Amino acid sequence: MQDIHDGPLAGVKVVEFAGLGPGPFAAMLLADAGADIIRIDRPTGPVDGGALTRGRPWLGLDLKTSEGRDSALELVRRADVLVEGFRPGVMERLGLGPKRCHEENPRLVYGRMTGWGQDGPRAREAGHDINYLALTGALRSIARRGEAPVPPLNLVGDYGGGGMMLAFGIVTALLECRHSDRGQVVDAAMVDGVSLLMTGIWSRAAQGRWSGEPGTNDIDSGAPFYDVYATADGEYMAVGSIEPRFWARLLEGLDLDPAALPAQWDREQWPRLKETVAAAFATRTRAEWTAVFAVLDACVTPVLSLAEAPADAHLSARRTLEHHPDGPQPAAAPRLDRTPLRSRTADPLDETLARWGMPTPVGAR
Repeated sequence: MQDIHDGPLAGVKVVEFAGLGPGPFAAMLLADAGADIIRIDRPTGPVDGGALTRGRPWLGLDLKTSEGRDSALELVRRADVLVEGFRPGVMERLGLGPKRCHEENPRLVYGRMTGWGQDGPRAREAGHDINYLALTGALRSIARRGEAPVPPLNLVGDYGGGGMMLAFGIVTALLECRHSDRGQVVDAAMVDGVSLLMTGIWSRAAQGRWSGEPGTNDIDSGAPFYDVYATADGEYMAVGSIEPRFWARLLEGLDLDPAALPAQWDREQWPRLKETVAAAFATRTRAEWTAVFAVLDACVTPVLSLAEAPADAHLSARRTLEHHPDGPQPAAAPRLDRTPLRSRTADPLDETLARWGMPTPVGAR
């Protein structure tokens, strides 16, 4: 088991109030970086979050009772960070809002994860990943020409724009606290994070390089050099041959004569070019095309399933996926050369509480 003191956040104590999706993901990132986390959950037991709950034990407390709240506040007094993902006002009604917690611990970094943020007309509305993408323009931008938008799983809102932004905000607040000796509230909203992730697209639009019609641009499936193509065996190859040298190698691999084709950046001819490239890919299997482009370096790769990804030679060599009894799990990232991040198994609750200098709280399960 990894030493609890190993990692760039070693010594940082975190109280996590159990939630779903982005909150646990942020806590997982902190745990992977060495933070010492206690996850407060319902007395009846936690909802199994799989890899999202790795690296920290859970403590069952009934926060609707005075005993449960007092125990939670005792943990808050000893903590550096608090993570919660309830709707605005819930923690305040429990007597565990930022004002109350900062009275007990002025240096506390209070991390809040919501969809819409702590203020604004929609702050108290329900929502999911797809809703946050919808209002920011992100969802409408992810579509093939003339087709409906395609939700990109819940990667962009919950994890990229949500949990990852919360973890980043917490770390920056911790760094600031070193100088000011004061904590602060981190208001991480998925709608803000999704908008931030769209910075590159907003920049392209401002420069006149992005059409408002989805599926007609260079990286949204509109271009022949950035798309997926079906192979003879019903699988797919991913093509990202944007630069001219990669486009030339793509055509070489497909045995297509550049002189007989329109220019790469002739947008009016992109539909014709896509048909030509698609027809070429349809002549061989994915394995055959993988072998062809393994030696051409054209930014062309096979599209793997979840079942196939763990066996990929590159992912295996880097141990990008770790093997666990309940199935593969993504390894901690990014990698550091001195104090590397490592996903770890949670210590028993009593050991973690002992490091925090306290016994098992009254009323705990």
